[in-house]
Amino acid sequence: MRTALITGISGQDGSLLAEFLLDRGYRVFGFARRESWYRPNSASHLEGRIEVLLGDMSEGVDIASAIQDAQPAEIYNLASQARPGESWARAPETLLVNGLGAQRLFEAVRHQCPACRVYHASSSEMFGRAEISPQNEQTPFNPVNPYAATKVYAHQMARIYREGYGLYIANGVLFNHESARRPLHFLTQKVAYGAACAALGIGDSPALNELGRPIVQHGKLALGNLEIARDWGYAGDFVRAMWLILQQECPDDYVIGTGKLHTLKQLCETAYGAVGKDWRDFVVSDPALVRPLETGQSLADPSKARLQLGWEPTVSFDEMIGNMVRAQLEHLSAVITANAGGN
Repeated sequence: MRTALITGISGQDGSLLAEFLLDRGYRVFGFARRESWYRPNSASHLEGRIEVLLGDMSEGVDIASAIQDAQPAEIYNLASQARPGESWARAPETLLVNGLGAQRLFEAVRHQCPACRVYHASSSEMFGRAEISPQNEQTPFNPVNPYAATKVYAHQMARIYREGYGLYIANGVLFNHESARRPLHFLTQKVAYGAACAALGIGDSPALNELGRPIVQHGKLALGNLEIARDWGYAGDFVRAMWLILQQECPDDYVIGTGKLHTLKQLCETAYGAVGKDWRDFVVSDPALVRPLETGQSLADPSKARLQLGWEPTVSFDEMIGNMVRAQLEHLSAVITANAGGN
């Protein structure tokens, strides 16, 4: 039985990866902050199937203790402050968790389990305003937000530890990947939530956005820049890629994405279309939600992953967004029913 340690176990990727590894007979340890684990989270349903180690990525002692306790054959470093937009207001915390936390993990591996294999989650945000499209493993980084800058630091430190100390540390440069487990502060989930509100006739949503206002207010979903375009894929496909990356003989870096570009307007059209609505009647752009600097065209060239890992995405964009909208419909319908019963 192989043992794996997953940091960021309470998030979308951590929970999906844990399920994937459990299905393959792994013993799975999850590393999470106490306040994250003891409230409802994406991995709550796995309690009893995984072993949870509590700690903080900003504390080197916590990371080292988790590695000492788990003695893993594989480590998947997925923990991060994962909101590029919010990183402007929380730049020091983002650096502490995403950058220095990763470096401390690599240092702990060097001293405590140098033979284990480490997957580090890098991000397509690192490409920023890339002058080359699509982006592959050779495309230069040009970050345009604090989140992306911290990810560049961690990515480069992973390579330095790999080459300098001979450790097995591989980077997965992941493009946007979504599922029904995404928190509401992520763009795709906001749109799915807005479409569900439109279908159910909810004018003012119970959930709030980052400005403290209803995500849907007076029947309108407020978003930032409607002109952006992204390479959006299904998170379940991406965790499979993480595992494949650690099964290779030698550690390397891989770009993981669908290679297909969709605009935010197409995302809205697909989500609202799934409930028979015209998105243009429900979506507005709010300048207060526009980032100070916006990432350029974000499109993956996953040729290396396709050739070396045999990896291909299996869930289409339309299928993924449709599933997210249906999950939001079920959730909001249950809330409405519960509130009606309480009255």
